Amino acid sequence: MKTHALALGTMLAVAGLSTPAGAQASATQPAAHDKPHLLDQSVYFHGIFNQLEGRFGETSSFRWSGESWVGTDENKIWLRTEGRVEGGQVDDGIQELFYARSISTYFNALVGARYDLDSQPGRGWGAIGIEGLAPQFFRVGVTGYVSGDGHLGAKLEGSYDFLFTQRLILQPQFEMNFYTKDDPTRGIGAGLSELDVGLRLRYEITRQFAPYIGVTYLGKFGNTANYVLQSGGNPNEVRFVTGVRAWF
Repeated sequence: MKTHALALGTMLAVAGLSTPAGAQASATQPAAHDKPHLLDQSVYFHGIFNQLEGRFGETSSFRWSGESWVGTDENKIWLRTEGRVEGGQVDDGIQELFYARSISTYFNALVGARYDLDSQPGRGWGAIGIEGLAPQFFRVGVTGYVSGDGHLGAKLEGSYDFLFTQRLILQPQFEMNFYTKDDPTRGIGAGLSELDVGLRLRYEITRQFAPYIGVTYLGKFGNTANYVLQSGGNPNEVRFVTGVRAWF
């Protein structure tokens, strides 16, 4: 009898070991595809200065342009800043704060506010726009503005990175600004007001730090050009630039 019991126990043990592991798991746990998909809700922070540069030509100036954001993959708070310092005066000082929502793999919708803060009288705007990577990885952005005084504005910008090597990169860049009304207090005319075009060659010592050299063209048009001429300036300037691109 003991022999029969031992044999029966051995057979049951062997049968248990021979059962597939997946079958054992499925009896006690739900399949992986039965679990709900979880979005990544981790909070991240990113900041970058695309331009920290000196511009040298008939006149010299310092130019900055940067942005930072904090949030998840879907929702972010976005800050953008840009401006120029020339002759001890701050010009084109634009500060923007947005709520950004991901609307596709490569694009974000933006809604928020802008304030022109520089040596000229300030002006506040409501803002809405879209930015991201177009096909072939062109970085593009379009932002529309409306002020409490009935002024409308728009900014169109873009850039592209040509990689000669993994560290040596040539970047063409442009920014265009449009307005519907003259604003003499800020020296801005209606229509195409300003075109800022640059070609910069940078070397990424690290991904976070890249000095560069290049050339830029800053053109003022319409009444904006007239305001510049009245102040003794040049509405069309080509300048050599040197600077650094840094992010963290």
